[in-house]
Amino acid sequence: MTNKKDEKLFCFDLDGTLLTKEKKISELTYNALVEFTDNGNHFAINTGRALDSAMAVQKELNLFFKGSFLIAYNGSQIYDCDRKETIYRTGVPKDIVPDIFDMAVQMGIHLHTYNDTHIVGLSDDEEMKYYRRVIKTPMLITNDICAHLDMAPCKLIGIELHDHDKIENFKCKVEEKYGDRLTLLYSNPYYLEIFNKEAGKGNAVIRICDYLGIPVANSLAAGDEQNDISMIEAAGTGIAMLNATDLVKSKADVVTEADNDHDGLVPFLKS
Repeated sequence: MTNKKDEKLFCFDLDGTLLTKEKKISELTYNALVEFTDNGNHFAINTGRALDSAMAVQKELNLFFKGSFLIAYNGSQIYDCDRKETIYRTGVPKDIVPDIFDMAVQMGIHLHTYNDTHIVGLSDDEEMKYYRRVIKTPMLITNDICAHLDMAPCKLIGIELHDHDKIENFKCKVEEKYGDRLTLLYSNPYYLEIFNKEAGKGNAVIRICDYLGIPVANSLAAGDEQNDISMIEAAGTGIAMLNATDLVKSKADVVTEADNDHDGLVPFLKS
């Protein structure tokens, strides 16, 4: 068993990092996770996905380890798996949600959000169908988004499959008006993540370390895309996957020698 000063926290992005291209986890990586957590360390999925989607991955791949956490919506919600409760949650202020949706409609950008049970959007368009190839959360289509939100939504996501300049212009317009309250960044070339400035994957790493009473220096974080940079910078050891973007690699302490399809994280789990 470890004591607090020796315990580690390892935060993992899912797609392109912990999971292979087939959305699976290899036997070698899985066994390394078992060994890592059996030694008294902590495992956290740190994803842009909704909490229910992170839970679905956890269930499908049997990622149930003592001392585990699910960090959802780019750090907007943190769930303690042992206690089965949310320990932190923030959201996009409800008073500005309608205006952001109006801007998206005017600029021809798909935008949707989430409540505790559904994806909430304006239309089941090409972008929604593309998004739901992997994300199986039920969908609710409505002309009144806020009527289906009991509280500030953890995030909004804009999607544009064909014209990156178009969604970049939308990003700039939202940042100009609400950049003091929101963070906007890409989780892949098509997806624009919009969430409260107090959230972020990096702040989630710090919050869990504080919650556990372990030094931030004992934390590790691995990712491959722009929305992983904050946790890579915040963690004691920031790891970029071999398959990560060049920007992510430039922010990391170390780059894996193998990609997400070839157990790139195993050496760090065993170190």
